[in-house]
Amino acid sequence: MKTKKVALLGVLGALALVLGFLEHLVIPDIPFLPVGAKPGLSNIVTMFTATAFGFPSAIYIALIKAVFALITRGVTASVMSLCGGVLSVCVMCIMLKDSRKTFSFVGVSILCAIAHNMAQLTVACVVSGTVSLFNYGKYLLIFSLVTGFVTGTVLTVLMPSVERVKGIYIKDV
Repeated sequence: MKTKKVALLGVLGALALVLGFLEHLVIPDIPFLPVGAKPGLSNIVTMFTATAFGFPSAIYIALIKAVFALITRGVTASVMSLCGGVLSVCVMCIMLKDSRKTFSFVGVSILCAIAHNMAQLTVACVVSGTVSLFNYGKYLLIFSLVTGFVTGTVLTVLMPSVERVKGIYIKDV
């Protein structure tokens, strides 16, 4: 069963990379936001992974995305991806483990988008030595609300189908 889980995580990691790559390839930069601000469609995969396999597997997906950023965009992009991804996964796992189910996938996704953007903004401030970059925080907050809503909604719509497939292919993993 471990082999099956590793294979599934490999496929999920590849899917996250493809979504992230397509996002950077197809979606242009938005003028009033920092360069590189994207919707985070690959976080749909990360959230599914956290739901289906738990925290360590979701961290694995975040690490794969950071390594890919290192290879394709350099050290700074990798550190930003890693910090944003790890903080986002931590928030995600805390919210998803809430036994009261206070937050829907949309709510969790919005909180994760906020955490991800704030972590990346903090890294940008540290790397540049410019605290004034935090002025972009208000724009990123609005962007996080919109993109978190979109990715959470997509996951909410896809989850019944994914659960069906999960029952067939991930049983006993």
